[in-house]
This record gives sequence, structure tokens and C-alpha cells, in this order.
Amino acid sequence: MSAAPLVEQIQLGQLPVWRIRVGQAEALVACQGAHVLRYGFDGEPDIVWGNPEAVFEPGTPIRGGIPVCWPWFGDLLKNPPAVQAMCTTTADAPAHGLARQVAWQAGGVEVDTDRVRLDFHHRTSAETTPGWPHATELTLSLSVGERLELTLSVRNLEDHPLVLSQALHTYFAVSDVREVGIEGLANADYYDCLDGWTRKRQNGEPTITAETDRVYVGLPARLAIRDPQWQRRLFVETRNSHSAVLWNPWIDKAARLSQFADDAWTGMLCIETARVMDDVLTVAPGASAEMAVSLWREAL
Repeated sequence: MSAAPLVEQIQLGQLPVWRIRVGQAEALVACQGAHVLRYGFDGEPDIVWGNPEAVFEPGTPIRGGIPVCWPWFGDLLKNPPAVQAMCTTTADAPAHGLARQVAWQAGGVEVDTDRVRLDFHHRTSAETTPGWPHATELTLSLSVGERLELTLSVRNLEDHPLVLSQALHTYFAVSDVREVGIEGLANADYYDCLDGWTRKRQNGEPTITAETDRVYVGLPARLAIRDPQWQRRLFVETRNSHSAVLWNPWIDKAARLSQFADDAWTGMLCIETARVMDDVLTVAPGASAEMAVSLWREAL
């Protein structure tokens, strides 16, 4: 008989972290940034890559896992003008927005025999999120079990529309990034961030043979990573998202990154569920909007 689900708070470095176990599945989630640190099953390679070089210090963004990128993605100045106009700072704006540096409040725990749901909340204002002078309520709901399901909700408390970019920046664990297949991106348009953000068309299935940083648009709801060495396929199924970022730093950039081993690029691949570029999110006054993703594995 499987043990009862476990929900407990532990400490990693200087940060409080929630540990959730359901059957053979386990997830770690930091309160800072509502950041999933890892997710996987006993006796198997992780699904969500847990970075052994991650730093757990207040105010320092964590690399690896699933960072919440909000209310802009990447370099603010590379976001559409409507997103930049929402912000009161641009030159020193941190990469990937403001949500991953701040503490979120945990609450709303639901425990069933086969899943655990845990909600994290953060309310933004000019005081709590300098550079984003808008009142919003953010909620990240996680459901942990045979699948990991995340729902990012944004409620606009202002009397004007909000325009923003966001992403669930998922690092997937892979056997060797050079050997995996990436399904669902063939024939899609993408912006090549390493070639002046030029818009291109994906011919066939993409492969990782060099540093890769692409924003795909107009995507179907389901993508997958095919990993022959580990004999599994990782599925990514989204709701209210039609864009995704494909990223791997390769050799030279990996050597420059903080919180990242020089050879870590071989064992991870990011497919980031997003609302970016052509797919930016507009939230009407008083309204709410959700973006969700479900992750799971199946044997090949």
C-alpha cells in the first residue's frame, strides 16, 4: 500500500521550500517566486530538472526548475512596446520580470489519495514590485501526482487594461540534449533570438546542435520531447497559450551562466509555456486570465 500523501515545509539554504510526495512522485516548490525546483518519480530520471548548482538566497532568482517569468519575458526591451509601456523602469529591469525574486504566500492546500494541490499567491503594487505600478493578484496553483499541473492566474485590480508577457520557464531533464526529438514544432513560425529576432519558419523537427533561443508562435496545445536513451516521451499540454520558448545555452554560454555547471547544458532542455511576442496577454479591468500547463511522461 502506498504511503499517504505528504506535504511539509523544509529549508533549502536560506529559503523555505514545500516538499510534496504523492505515491512515487515528488515535487519541491520554493516560496520565493512560487518556483518549482524539481519534479519526478522514485527510481527514474527527473522530469523537471533540479539544478544542483542552484542558489537559495532571498532576492536571488533561482536557475532551473520552473521559474515564473512575469510581467515580462527575458529582456524587457525585447518585449512588445505595449508591454514596455506598462513599466516604469526599463534600463535596469531584471531579466524575466519581477515575480521570481519575491516571496509568495502559500495557502489553499487540498490533499487527495492520488494528488496534492497547493496554491501560492502574490499581490503586486508599486511598493511590492517596483517598476510595475499596477495592482494585480497572482496565483500559481500546482497539482502534484502522476502529472504536474500548473495554472498561473492574473487578476487585474486596476481600472485600465494590463498588457504583459509571461512564461512558465520549464527546464526538462533529458539524457543528452543532442539526441532527443522535439515534437509539435514542425512548420511553426519562430523568432530567432540569436539572429536579431528574425522571424523564420521551422522546417521539420528541430534538433539541438548549437546554442538555441527561439520564440515559437501559433502552436498546438500539445508538444513532446522524445528521449530514446531514457525510453520515454515527456508531454507538455497547455491551455490559453499559443507560444513557447525553446532554449539551450550550449557550451560557451553555459560556461558564462551563474548557478550552472559548465556541462549542465547536455542534460536539460527548456520548453517554456508562454504568452509572448504575437501572443501577449491583455487583461481587462477587473477581469482575470489563466495560463496552464500539464506535464507527464509515457514510455516509448
